[in-house]
Amino acid sequence: MTLPTRTIGPFTVSAIGLGCMNLSHAYGVPPTAEDGARLLNQALDLGYTLLDTAALYGGGENERLIGRAVMHRRREFTLSSKCVLDMIDGKRSLDGSPAAIARTLDGALERLGTDHIDLYYMHRLDRRVPIEESIGALVRAKDAGKIGAIGLSEMSAATIRRAHAVHPIAAVQSEYSPAVRNPEVAVLDACAELGIALVAFSPVARGLLAGAIHDDTYAAGDIRRPMPRFVEPLLSENLKLVAAFDALAAQAGLTPAQLALGWVLAQRPFIIPIPGTTDAPHLAENLAAASRPLAADLVDAIDQLFPPGALKGPRYTAAMQAQIDTELLPDEEIAAPAA
Repeated sequence: MTLPTRTIGPFTVSAIGLGCMNLSHAYGVPPTAEDGARLLNQALDLGYTLLDTAALYGGGENERLIGRAVMHRRREFTLSSKCVLDMIDGKRSLDGSPAAIARTLDGALERLGTDHIDLYYMHRLDRRVPIEESIGALVRAKDAGKIGAIGLSEMSAATIRRAHAVHPIAAVQSEYSPAVRNPEVAVLDACAELGIALVAFSPVARGLLAGAIHDDTYAAGDIRRPMPRFVEPLLSENLKLVAAFDALAAQAGLTPAQLALGWVLAQRPFIIPIPGTTDAPHLAENLAAASRPLAADLVDAIDQLFPPGALKGPRYTAAMQAQIDTELLPDEEIAAPAA
């Protein structure tokens, strides 16, 4: 079967890519290195041609995993990673200075076992550093042959335009799903105008739209534990919407994850969702959504169920939100700072 493709800058990739973060951390206990390597190879066998990682994921272990597992198949996929967020001496660091970007990139190349990353993102905006200076560092890295294209993650339309004025931006990565609609405020239109791909992370809403969350008994270290909408008393209210979403999926003969991915793909032709999974059957399930476009009435039914802002509770904690530049929805709830 020939899989649908979409375009990111100069790259043609599978219409659904693979987010690799949870092979190293974030959602419960990650798989062993051996199981993670097996899953990455299974993804390539199935036809995924976009792998997404970052220096932050697992403190560099995610990049190392990809380097060990699939770099012998380098010609089969487009490789993307990220800088600015990094782990320095065991602590999370946000540093968009040119020196930090160069340091993180050189470390990533070593961990990945390569001399070139196809698509390299600024993971977050460092408000202490003008975006023009950060992009300048990435332009120099491109000129040196270390990266092929430049991306931004969780940034506003205004920031995207400033960055694009320095050098064309190939991709903007933002959280986007039927339940999280922030890119619709301004980022999607900016991407359409400037010819930028929108890479949608968490397209199944961190498992909420994939049948994966039934209560808030998460494993230690799970990043959903402090997120207000994923814990009680708000989770029960949000699960009522999820139950209706699951019923829509069943009526359509789809899994909830396929319904969510189909909705994302239906929004604009330049959007590429990158769901993550640690489960081999889910790899095939997710990728199949690319070949099952949703009927317009089904897309409308999802929009009626999940209008912007339908989920109760803030998207992030106050500390996490402080690093987000993407526009807020009208009347979006913001978590109070920790006491």
